[in-house]
Amino acid sequence: MILFWVLALALAVAAAIAIIWPLWRGSGRGVGPGAGRTAAAVTAAFVIVGGSAIYLWSSRWGWPETPQGETPAAMVSKLARRLEKEPDDLAGWLMLGRSQTALGQYPLAVRAYQRADRLEGGRSAEAVLGMAEAMLLQADGKMDDRTARLFERALELDPTWGKAQFFGALAAQRRGDVPLAVSRFESMLAAQPPDDVRRVIEGQIAVLKATPQSPEAASSAPTTDAAATSAAQPSEAVAGGPMISVTVSVAPALASRVTAGATLFVFVRAPDRPGPPLAVKRLPAVLPASVTLTAADSMVPGLAFSDGQTVEVSAKVSADGSATPKAGDPIGRVSHTVGKGGTLALVIDGLTP
Repeated sequence: MILFWVLALALAVAAAIAIIWPLWRGSGRGVGPGAGRTAAAVTAAFVIVGGSAIYLWSSRWGWPETPQGETPAAMVSKLARRLEKEPDDLAGWLMLGRSQTALGQYPLAVRAYQRADRLEGGRSAEAVLGMAEAMLLQADGKMDDRTARLFERALELDPTWGKAQFFGALAAQRRGDVPLAVSRFESMLAAQPPDDVRRVIEGQIAVLKATPQSPEAASSAPTTDAAATSAAQPSEAVAGGPMISVTVSVAPALASRVTAGATLFVFVRAPDRPGPPLAVKRLPAVLPASVTLTAADSMVPGLAFSDGQTVEVSAKVSADGSATPKAGDPIGRVSHTVGKGGTLALVIDGLTP
């Protein structure tokens, strides 16, 4: 069977390292606050931005090197053509679903996972959860009733899988069942995750216990992508805290790619750790733009940048308003030590590969 290097990167943008932990038999996940804006933020952060560590660390497959000159997209196409001739290869359909999700081909990933689900007679937790995760990514992190039911089904099929527990907790949050969400997050803690993951999960549990919401409140709360990128944090969390000020501009050669109605995203990430950003701002792409990021812009309570920390600050322009990386999106990035150097000058001077 052909296996792909792209899966070593896996879902660069679906469950992330700060909130998921690798289990030798499965993957864990981070957690989000209660319903409404906070739940949307956590969902978007962990699903859109993350997933790489899950599949890289929890995969049962070997990882051969990519043949020289062959792109990940070409390898995925080759696997799809092979499956046309070998339609009963369950492992191949699961691999195809993971690969297409990693490439942002979410509708195709859903179909691949559906095929795997049928082959397994509805008994594959990986197929069910992969299907729901691809649907969530396609919706820019907005969980609807169908996706929530699939996450619950995956958890029923494998109640001890950390990744299923995480999505099941998010589904419980969405319908306002705070005690169940807390219970599922606490089950993840019982698996003894790494310290950084444990701190994030404990922060999520604290938020849930402090701000329970009814199902009515959860269903009426905003679930737009804007809400997902502007999750509210307690004001005392940012009072006197670290901040990053940046002026974003675009190189003249790329100015024509910043179209009317486009969206600017500014991210702060830990360069040595894949996963959700430490902070993110979304605003209209009117450049140059001055942006200030603080702990209030963190998408995950307990996960933020600190003074003296070396971070990567990046900015990208999205024509369709989606935070999901797409080939051809104008992008720029710069390294920064928090608390030093004053206002950053960040130039968008490249394109997303």
